[in-house]
Amino acid sequence: STRQHVSNIQVMQNFDRSRYTGRWYAVAKKDPVGLFLLDNVVAQFSVDGSGKMTATAQGRVIILNNWEMCANMFGTFEDTPDPAKFKMRYWGAAAYLQSGNDDHWVIDTDYDNYAIHYSCREVDLDGTCLDGYSFIFSRHPTGLRPEDQKIVTDKKKELCFLGKYRRVSHTGFCESS
Repeated sequence: STRQHVSNIQVMQNFDRSRYTGRWYAVAKKDPVGLFLLDNVVAQFSVDGSGKMTATAQGRVIILNNWEMCANMFGTFEDTPDPAKFKMRYWGAAAYLQSGNDDHWVIDTDYDNYAIHYSCREVDLDGTCLDGYSFIFSRHPTGLRPEDQKIVTDKKKELCFLGKYRRVSHTGFCESS
């Protein structure tokens, strides 16, 4: 079927948050409904001394229909019984940016090159995802290595998001602003 039961989605086994820390460049994304980061998306994950994970992210957004700006976002992660599934509380540096609580699942990563993130915001009555989003991250701003492309494509199929991703370009927009 083209729709996956959310509870059946496989996440990363033995996820190691300390190896996940550092900078990740979003190279592709599947958008949710509503305002979302357009491109130039870079996320930085950190783990503090007590093991708590936090993140900052920035990316280009357009607000008020035509005002283009670089949004700075912050997130804190609450643990769940599964080490690869977190509850993320997020908010923007500016009041007009969205805030909220989302699931943050790490579907797969090799820690050094690629990572696949998934979040379902709304689960339908039949257990499938009504509104969700996903990022494909790379450690390299130039994108995924050829050997990672196939793994990522297989995972997109498992998430039933194949063909729903858009490339995320990196033009330096947020570095200059």
